[in-house]
Amino acid sequence: MKQKLLWLIFALAFVAQGAALDVGIAYPPELKPEQTEAKAAHMAAELLSRYHYKAVPLDETLSGKIFDQYLKSLDPEKLFFVQTDVDRLSVNRSRLGDAIRKEDLSVAFAMFNLYEHRFVERFTYARNLLQKGFDFDKNENYQYSRDKGAWPQSEGDANELWRQRVKNDWLRLKLAGKDDKSIVEILDKRYQHVLKRVGRIKSEDAFQTYMNAYTTAIEPHTNYLGPKAAADFDVSMKLSLVGIGAVLSEIDEYTTIREVVAGGPASLSGQLKIGDRIVGVAQGKDGVMTDVMGWRLDDTVELIRGATDSVVRLDVLPADVGPDGKHKLVWLIRKPISMKEQSAKSSVQSIMEGNIARRIGVISLPSFYEDFSARQNGDPNYKSATRDVTRLLDELKKEKVDGVLVDLRNNGGGSLLQAIELTSLFVGKGPVVQQRNASGQISVERGTRADVAWDGPLGILINRGSASASEIFAAAIQDYGRGLIMGERSFGKGTVQTMVNLDQIAKSSKPQLGELKMTVAQFFRVNGGTTQLRGVKPDIDFPAVFDGSDFGESSFDNALPWAQIKAADYSPVGDLERMLPILLTMHEARVKNDQDFRNLQEDIAESKLQRKKNLVSLNEAERRKERDALEARLKSRKLQTHSAIAASGDALGKTDVRESGSVPTDDGLQADERTLSKELANEKVRRDAKDVLLIEAGRIIGDEVTVLKSSVKLAAQPKPASLPMPE
Repeated sequence: MKQKLLWLIFALAFVAQGAALDVGIAYPPELKPEQTEAKAAHMAAELLSRYHYKAVPLDETLSGKIFDQYLKSLDPEKLFFVQTDVDRLSVNRSRLGDAIRKEDLSVAFAMFNLYEHRFVERFTYARNLLQKGFDFDKNENYQYSRDKGAWPQSEGDANELWRQRVKNDWLRLKLAGKDDKSIVEILDKRYQHVLKRVGRIKSEDAFQTYMNAYTTAIEPHTNYLGPKAAADFDVSMKLSLVGIGAVLSEIDEYTTIREVVAGGPASLSGQLKIGDRIVGVAQGKDGVMTDVMGWRLDDTVELIRGATDSVVRLDVLPADVGPDGKHKLVWLIRKPISMKEQSAKSSVQSIMEGNIARRIGVISLPSFYEDFSARQNGDPNYKSATRDVTRLLDELKKEKVDGVLVDLRNNGGGSLLQAIELTSLFVGKGPVVQQRNASGQISVERGTRADVAWDGPLGILINRGSASASEIFAAAIQDYGRGLIMGERSFGKGTVQTMVNLDQIAKSSKPQLGELKMTVAQFFRVNGGTTQLRGVKPDIDFPAVFDGSDFGESSFDNALPWAQIKAADYSPVGDLERMLPILLTMHEARVKNDQDFRNLQEDIAESKLQRKKNLVSLNEAERRKERDALEARLKSRKLQTHSAIAASGDALGKTDVRESGSVPTDDGLQADERTLSKELANEKVRRDAKDVLLIEAGRIIGDEVTVLKSSVKLAAQPKPASLPMPE
């Protein structure tokens, strides 16, 4: 009762303070917690307090951390709240835990509602600024990243931040050639669209934000997923869903088709094409048509998905007609859709070594996916990363490749079992990873495959975005001496999560409580070390695109520490350490004279400098000077590329040569502000851009093939019994 009274006094103080601001501002409806959400929070707290790997009581200390994390989640760049807001919110800083236990979410939702009010006020102010224009002759700078900055001390300070932000938005469009009238129209529409989006926020969104503030306050990789988020997670692991086979996006409040999946109902019907807009959805042959104009994309998608072989009717506004054009009614029968674009893929890279061509098979693996339910139900054709990679390896062997490169860049992980099984494809039977649970018990997870799927030269390409299952796989390959690890140090996530279905625990007949992805163990390499915090260190380092202090496990202030346990009983299957100095020398000599590689190093250095500077000029002349210098540099690179190709006679092979510097210039627009054709064209340019790091990784594997063929003695040398401990 005392807590509710304190909050009521606090809320009334804000009502009085904001009364003057409310005039003429349309705030979104107040969000209130559902009873099921309060129940889910209480259940999650019980589980986290007892069974989490880093179980901590939900006391005042943790409450304070939840409060800090919640504020950070709502306003990470400190653009909406001011210091007085934070001071008054802090009255409940130590009471959040007690409120969760009492199934009282009023404080959390009041904070969210205040955030929405401030959000609307800031963007309303931004729209008003557009009528005044800006002076671009002044010498001033805009700090574009404020996550480490202080809260604005007053409304005046907040307004100044937003004046600079809007001025920067305006200047970007001005530099792209837009006139003042067009700029006002574009930005006003942009800010208005943002305000409409905040009006679509639901109770479940606020609750999930709050619960993830709670879970990540304990440890970075524990998360809460509401019913809808849990269903999406299941789709991402299975890489399949039941629907119409179309990729949708929101453009100008229309649900717009941006891709039609080959072989899906939409494609086979011939009635839908890219750019068509779905304005209504009906279920079955007789269901009422629901108008989805202006809906959230995820809500529309939920209506379109359904049971296999069920009918969905779509009210479609064709791409080639205006808003008042003739609609058409499309009937489709839902079918299972395989998300092939997110599955493992292969290609062959041709590398020239003098007059000899080396063929390197490249397997790109976006995640360690697995259809858990299909596997448990005994489906012989269940989808998994290992099954797909096995098939791709068989195809590459038929193409007689000399080596294989597995690209794990930005692969954030997935199924632990898939990491184990994938490792077994290359090392056979034996320990792959060790796990230690909260009780300190250690178990060893083993690969069971008797025969390897590929025993030739192997390389693994990683970056800072390679995490979890990717690190288990890369670390095991490294510890076994089975393949070369190339790239930059990986993420550093050395923890294991399990999914806990709250509805199953509560014996709920329908999804309403969500799921908890909870850390229950820490994994260790077979050599006894862990990837936690330190990640996997490559055998051959490439330029680091990411800054470890901003991205990766080491960027979290509550990450688990690095640790070490006893090594597992395993026997290395190869010895690359003796060859490594030779390969490193060949790599360094090559990239020293590789213009594309030097360009990449230059870009990375420039990017790091800009991030460190964290300022951009709002002076038009200065910005034009910077833009002209960038365009001149890109033009120079393009000429260098053409000259190099002419001199070498296209030595890399036509499939590898793409124009350097063909990245689209800044048009000042956001993705949903461009025409769909323009956005798809930009995506194609980015997709087709020359992948300098992938090419060099392939060349290194080509070097390994050459060294092995020229030195039988080196290839036959066994791995030493005494192994150095990788970081």
